Amino acid sequence: MIKEKPSLTIVRHLKAPPARVYAAWTRPELIARWWGPDAGPVLSAEADPRVGGRFRVVFQTLDGETHDVRGEYQEVEADRKLVFTWEWVTMPERRSLVTIRLRPVDEGTEMNFTHSQFFDEAARDGHQAGWSGSFEKLDGLIAELESADD
Repeated sequence: MIKEKPSLTIVRHLKAPPARVYAAWTRPELIARWWGPDAGPVLSAEADPRVGGRFRVVFQTLDGETHDVRGEYQEVEADRKLVFTWEWVTMPERRSLVTIRLRPVDEGTEMNFTHSQFFDEAARDGHQAGWSGSFEKLDGLIAELESADD
């Protein structure tokens, strides 16, 4: 019997329309403002959100460590869904999969985020902490963008 690989799901409600949340995931200048688990800087961000297109983000954490992640878009439905592979440049054999579904709800967007096919539970747990930190920054970016529209 094949053992199912670990995965994690995070559901967040963001006070912005799906188009704005989608833009935060697909526009490099916005990715650079929220990616990464802590207040460390994004050093570079590239995204070509189309099936077969690629993304790459290089960021630094506050401890000074540089992280380099890349992947390929598998499914792209503007303002609704993104599916892409996820691999650390230093460990390409540990490829996993990210699925983001955006749904309009009262007060904004429900973001259903699933990161699956982790190598092991430790990798999943580390990513859960990292994504949680990133999503706190995403909340702040969304609030800032929405208030700039007012």
